[in-house]
Amino acid sequence: MEFEDVARELLLVAPGDFVAERTARQRAARKDDRDLATAIGKLRKPAPAAWVIDLLAHEGALDEAVDLGPALRKAQQDADPGEIRKLRQQRSGVVDALAQAGADLASDAGHPVTPAVLDQVRATIEAAMADPHAGAAVRSGLLVTPLESVGFDEVDLDGALADPDAVPDAWSGSDAPPIPISEARGARKASRASRPTGTRPQDEPEPEAEPEPKRDPAADRKAARQAETTARAESRDADAALDAAETALEQAEDHRADLQRQLEQAEADVERAERARDDAEAASNEARELLAAAQKHRRSLGR
Repeated sequence: MEFEDVARELLLVAPGDFVAERTARQRAARKDDRDLATAIGKLRKPAPAAWVIDLLAHEGALDEAVDLGPALRKAQQDADPGEIRKLRQQRSGVVDALAQAGADLASDAGHPVTPAVLDQVRATIEAAMADPHAGAAVRSGLLVTPLESVGFDEVDLDGALADPDAVPDAWSGSDAPPIPISEARGARKASRASRPTGTRPQDEPEPEAEPEPKRDPAADRKAARQAETTARAESRDADAALDAAETALEQAEDHRADLQRQLEQAEADVERAERARDDAEAASNEARELLAAAQKHRRSLGR
């Protein structure tokens, strides 16, 4: 099997069973393909939200959400408030339905997820709608970390896939620039500001009851990126520590298996030595009996 196929199968395993199953698959592959075994050993355990996304991808449940992305991006680029409002309602329904479906799949697999994990699942699905590259990533079934759309930046896919080479669409160029859904309100305000005073189409949403406080979008995006960078660094450190611990566990298990084989060999050697000793004692007893018989016969002849 190719590594990407093995990875897809392993990423569907419940998190609590992942390490044991990965070790078993690595040992099985080591007999015929050591390179594949090495790649399997390096496969990271997926974050719970990424595991849920992979379950949904395996069921083909993410297609509708990803396919909705281009329409959302176009509505935002066109600053079409009515279309944005309609698509946002549709997006909300799709995301909620998929999150619930993911929660059901996780429960069926014996690993219910927390509300915090489901929030990450929703954020990942929304990122897939916002960025076509992220859409390809979540559809692949090879996700190991949740995704998030921040500001106008492309979704960061660094380290997000178990086998990036298997998902070229996650990295290739696209004519549809990634525009996060969270910026829809800004597009609507820009559209309103460009119209003559006193006119308002019927499909434009009613003005907010209270004006929102003025914010600096650039500063907000910068702060969000900094927070995300810090969180990602902490997550990578934790992943590295976990990988090191899992590697140490695998090495300890291999060492224990070697010791077990050596013990079994030693026990076999002892058993053979004991049989040889018993055979030697039997031969010695037989020789003594023959000697005694010969001596007795000799004495009888001398009389």
